[in-house]
Formats: sequence, structure tokens, C-alpha cells
Amino acid sequence: MKKLLFAVLLVLTFITFSFPSPAFAAGDAASGTNVFKANCNACHMGGRNAVNPQKTLKKEDLEKYDMYSAAAIIKQVTNGKGAMPRFGGRLSPQQIEDVAAYVLAQAEKGW
Repeated sequence: MKKLLFAVLLVLTFITFSFPSPAFAAGDAASGTNVFKANCNACHMGGRNAVNPQKTLKKEDLEKYDMYSAAAIIKQVTNGKGAMPRFGGRLSPQQIEDVAAYVLAQAEKGW
């Protein structure tokens, strides 16, 4: 019985730490609010996308386009992609992490 319990706990631990929630970004969502408003709001107000309306910042679209993680958002904000300009060099790495945390938090709330 103890071996079975241990095995179940081991599996649950593995699952818990193998699939972290993207909402737990390293940045500070509260700080990201101001950075987002100053730099991203023109195209992404309310989680929308003024340039490509199909690729919003809503959770469903972020998941659909493999962007529902802090790492993916940080990469895109830093390097840009398509019509989106790069913000690396314009924003600090911490500001970019904060924006990623904000985007993920808002996506979880449904914008």
C-alpha cells in the first residue's frame, strides 16, 4: 500500500512540475500594465490585434498560435514578428518580462 501511495505521489509531483502554468510568468503583471499601455495599446487595446484581427491576445488565440507562454511572448516582443516591431533595445528585459506577465494575466481573465 505504501509503495502504491508513493508511486501516485511521485506521478502527481511529476505532472505538477512538468507542465507549469504559463500564467506564472517571471515578470510583474502590475508593472507590465503601464508598459503595455505605453507601448502595446495602440495595436492591442483590450487584447485585440488591430493589424491581424485573427491573432488576438485572448487565451484561445494565444494557445492556437503557440504563444501561450511567457517565453513565447518575450521572444516575440523582443524580436518582433511580421508587422509587429521589435521592442528589444527599446524596452529593458525586465519590462518585456513584465509585459508578458501582464498579457498572460489578462488572457486568463478574458481581457
